[in-house]
Amino acid sequence: MKRTAMKDLRTLTIAELQQKARETKEELFNLRFALRTGHLSDFSKVREIRRDYAQIQTVISEKRLAQSNGAA
Repeated sequence: MKRTAMKDLRTLTIAELQQKARETKEELFNLRFALRTGHLSDFSKVREIRRDYAQIQTVISEKRLAQSNGAA
């Protein structure tokens, strides 16, 4: 993800981020399945999607931490 995409992620709510994480996880599953069956020709896509998923999870964690600090 580019920096602009990360900024866009930070504007989403936690619920929207969780939905995006589910979609990304499903896409990663499908890519891994295609990789195992030999139908995937672009192997770098798996790494890219895995990284995107991790970045989404990071933003979710940041938001939850900010909420807990704001409430305390």
